Formats: sequence, structure tokens, C-alpha cells
Amino acid sequence: MTTVADRLDIRAAALDEYTVDETGRSGRRPRGIVRAADLDDVLGTVEWARHTGTPIICRGAGTSLEGHLLARGDEVVLDLSALDTIRAISPTDFTATVQPGVTRTRLNAAAAAYGLQFTVDPGADASLGGMAATNASGTTTVRYGGMHANTLALQAVFADGTVARLGRAVRKSSSGYDLKDLLIGSAGTLGIITELTVRLHPIPAWQRALRISFPSVADAVAAAVDMLGQALPVTRAELVDAASMAAINAYRGTRHPVAPALFLDLTATSEAAAALDEAEIRTLCTSHRALEIVAAQTHTAQHNLWEDRHHLFFALKARHPGHRFLVTDTAVPYSRIADAVATAEQLGTLLDLDIAVAGHIGDGNVHVVVPYTPQTADRARDFSDQVVRHALSVGGTASGEHGIGLAKKQYLQAEHGAAVELMTAVKRALDPLGLLNPGKILD
Repeated sequence: MTTVADRLDIRAAALDEYTVDETGRSGRRPRGIVRAADLDDVLGTVEWARHTGTPIICRGAGTSLEGHLLARGDEVVLDLSALDTIRAISPTDFTATVQPGVTRTRLNAAAAAYGLQFTVDPGADASLGGMAATNASGTTTVRYGGMHANTLALQAVFADGTVARLGRAVRKSSSGYDLKDLLIGSAGTLGIITELTVRLHPIPAWQRALRISFPSVADAVAAAVDMLGQALPVTRAELVDAASMAAINAYRGTRHPVAPALFLDLTATSEAAAALDEAEIRTLCTSHRALEIVAAQTHTAQHNLWEDRHHLFFALKARHPGHRFLVTDTAVPYSRIADAVATAEQLGTLLDLDIAVAGHIGDGNVHVVVPYTPQTADRARDFSDQVVRHALSVGGTASGEHGIGLAKKQYLQAEHGAAVELMTAVKRALDPLGLLNPGKILD
């Protein structure tokens, strides 16, 4: 009988692939890699880890941005990417049940046959298990919410080998403690997600996409907040600054105005309603000094417009060869979005950093991409620290969607105060030996 120890992949070349995350942040080589093919493999690995005292880091598509997946010592990486079966799609219930390695694009391709879509869009083609583990959100959160809102039930393996189903595949429940939501966002520190039932939504019959340029970030933010205040049917509301538009032009060969811009999606029940909503947005944005308003009505034109936004990180990488990238992830109240962006711009100038601002403006999530070299790393970290502290000072959060991981746990006490002790108590109760992704979120 083959044991977990026999199946450990300890080849140096394989281990090296697991030592960096999407931002280029580095960790140590893990002790080995176990590639799970089924639930029994997960259970066997947990039992072996418990008996040998070996910590476990779970990994899916590997798109984490906050060091969740990086080893610090002798951890074993439990790769769940091969658990990629779509077990069921129920069009009448608007749900799908999947294994954790299923990626969002695969699920969307399967759901589209029923006129449905999985709406959480973090940009990267992340796995559903990883998205739940980090409570991912993204461009469509303004209308549909993130993983908390779109995960109905899940199956998890706990550190003692218990397999439990949490939640129910219904729209609401008031039955007992909400343990499902406790695991969502826990980054694999409380349990290992092995199956999920998620919400699906109808694909809108009528949709418009717009790119709107403004003379300043403040004008763009004011326009976006007005749209939300008027309850316009905005599905996506994304902000990019002038530096981001310059990078997109260079990378995509476009000639958009090098100015702050909003990328918007509108949905409607008819062509007439879509035209009316677009007209209202044009009027509103003109009142906020819009420089250019470009609408995309065909599927191809809409795809191309959003490809500009989705390729921003690649565009910034191409613009700064040889750099690593720090990506901030603060979220602030709507009334403080413009202030948060202005603070970031001022800090970038003060610290002589070539930053780019892009955010999910519809939910107050502001990202700043900071290219850095070994010579400017300290300034990049100082920038990030000051941006987070500003967000906390105005009632915001250190992480809107990326999670805490290794990079942000220094801010937990300032953000949550005594609640950190409650978090620690939960961790000790569910993982008393500290085997599940140790050192992430909490020390």
C-alpha cells in the first residue's frame, strides 16, 4: 500500500515552482508536494500530517497575492488542482456543485449552456476552492457580491480528520452557527475545502459596456458614486488612473486618452431599457466633466473593452521589466475613495515610486500597483504601510479581497482589536496542533 511519504514529490525543480506567488514574493522550498486525486487522498494526507507533526499548505491555481501559499519551514503542499470535477449544475435551483480545483472560467463555460453564469470575477482564472478560502471578489461585486454571498454550502476536512458539510444549498438559512462563512476567507487555516455549492445567476439578455475618461480621479470617483446613488443597473464599475491607461495603450496597442477612466457594465431587460440607462449615464458623466465616452454594444466590442482592463497587471509588468510588484488591497467607505486615491498619489510622489491605481470603485476597493526593485523595496513597503494605515484611520480595511496571508497580518490588531483574541481561540479550537497553513493570518 502506497503511503503519503512514498508519494511525496521532493524534486528540487518541482519544489521551486511553489516558492513564489503572483507578485514574485518568495518563500522557502516546501518539504514536498502531495497531489490529491480524491477525498481519500486529502484524508490520508491530514492523518499522516497529524501523526508526523507536518504542517499542510493547500494550493489550487496558485493565484494568491498575499503569501498564503508560501512555505516558511517544513510544510507539505497539498495540491488540490486535480480535484476539478463539476459534480452538478442545477439550472432550476441556480446552483452548481464543484470540487475545489474547478476554475471559474471552466464553471462559466459549463453554466453558459443553461443561460447562467458564475459571477465572482477576481480577474485571474482562480480555482473555486481558493476563491472561497480567500473570500475573493472582483469586478462584479458591486452587483452580485463576493464569495461569501455566492457560496451556499461546502464540504471541509478538519485537522482531526473530521469531514463536515457546512451550509445548505438554499438561498437563506437561520439554522445554528454559520460555520460555512467562518471557513470562507480563512485561507486554509481552519479546514480544507473539498467541495462547494455556489450560486449561479442568469446571463443578462441586454448588456452595454462603456469606457469613460475624466480629467481627474476625483471626477471619476464622484461620477461612480452618483451612479450608485441613483440605483443605475451597474454590474461592473472599475477605476483606472492615467498611468494605468498609458500602460494599457503600450501593451494593447490602443490609443485611449491617457487620463483616469471608468470601465462600466450595464445590464437591462430590453434594448430600450439599455439605451435609456446608457443615456442617463452619459448625462451624469458629462456633468462630471467627462472627456470621452465610448460605448460597446456588440459582444466582440464588449470583450475587447474589458480585455483592456483585465490585462492591466500584464501591461504594468511589461512596462516595468525586471521589477517585482506590490499590490495594495485596501477598501474604504464610498465617501473616502477619492481621498484614498489622492493619498496614494501623494505618497507615490513623496517616495519617488512609479505607482498605478486601479480599483473596484463600485465597492470601495482601491488597488495600487507598486513596481519595485531590490533598491526600492523598502520604499515600496513603506508606501504599503502608510496606505493601509490611512485606510484604517478612515474606517476602512487592510484587505478588501486578497486576504491577510503573510503580508497583512501585522495590521490585524489595529483593525480588529480584541477580536483578534477570538480569532485565535477559533484557530486553536479547530486546529490545536497548528498544522493548517501555519503563520498565515495569525502567528
